[in-house]
Order: sequence, then C-alpha cells, then structure tokens
Amino acid sequence: MNTTAIHPAQAADRLDTYTVIDVRTPGEYAAGHLPGAHNIPLDHLHTALPALKAAAARGELLMVCASGNRSTTACAELAAADIPATTLTGGTTAWTTQGHPVHRDTTAKTAWPMERQVRLAAGSLVVAGLALGIRYRPARWLSAAIGGGLIFSAATNTCGMASLLAKLPHNQPRTTDLNATLDTLSR
Repeated sequence: MNTTAIHPAQAADRLDTYTVIDVRTPGEYAAGHLPGAHNIPLDHLHTALPALKAAAARGELLMVCASGNRSTTACAELAAADIPATTLTGGTTAWTTQGHPVHRDTTAKTAWPMERQVRLAAGSLVVAGLALGIRYRPARWLSAAIGGGLIFSAATNTCGMASLLAKLPHNQPRTTDLNATLDTLSR
C-alpha cells in the first residue's frame, strides 16, 4: 500500500471529508492543530491501530505533524497494518504558513514545541561537554557526539533526540485523553 500526500490547499478544500490524526506530542498539539484533529502521538500509534482501522472504514485518514516527517512515518506504519492514510505535505508548518486556521488549546499548559526542546537539549549538552572538558579533556567528546548527531539528523531528516524527548512525561498524553480519543475514533 503506497503512502499518499496532499498539499495544504488541497487538504483545506476537503478537510471535512477527513478524519485528521495529529501524531505530534500533546504539547505541540495543544499549541496549534488543524480544526477537528485528534491527537495520537506517533509512539502510541500501535495502540491506536484498531480504532484507526475503524475510522478508516468510515472515511479517509489524514495524518499530520509539524513538518510531514512523523506523519509520513505514521502512514508507513498504518500501511503495514493495511490501513490507508494520507499525509499532509509540510505539516502544520506549511498549513499555517499558507494562512489556514489552527485551533489552540488555551486551557492546557503546553510543553515547548519539539524543535525548541531539541535545541535546548543539544545546546545544553554541547556547553556541558565544553565546560567539563576544561577539567576532564575526554568530556569534549560529548560536544563532538552531539555535533555529529545534529549533522546526521540533518542529512537523514530524522531526529533521534526528538524521539527520546518525546518519551518524557510532559510530552506524553494523559491516559484519559488518549482513551477518549480512541473511543471517539472507534465509534
């Protein structure tokens, strides 16, 4: 099963025909998501497969993330489970850049966007490696390893640090929220 992609302008014209699934962390989702989107973080997608299969039987699934990378990964995981899905090219970044509306959860305490969390973690580790390297020379390798990881991340368009940060408690959905989303999709 092939993964299909749709551009934001096309998706906006057909938004009411999709079940929109946002695979970002709850904090990213709360900061701004497509109208009507359901939040199922990428690392919880396997748990949601039965509900997503039921939703796909009723209509098309549109997978969304910040840039299109995680939603493409989600589409591949769904395709492996024989669940058809479409990814939003450029994600919510392209969506908002083109002037389409987003819904923001103003009542929820939001975590920083994942890109900002990665910059903080990487910068902190580089500075720590350099500072510790003054007293213990091998500690400089920490800075070199983080720099190498950032280069690899850019070259492969993946981010291992973001995957690790997504597992932190503040980036996880509350069980009640995830269960409510899955119940809604299963109906």
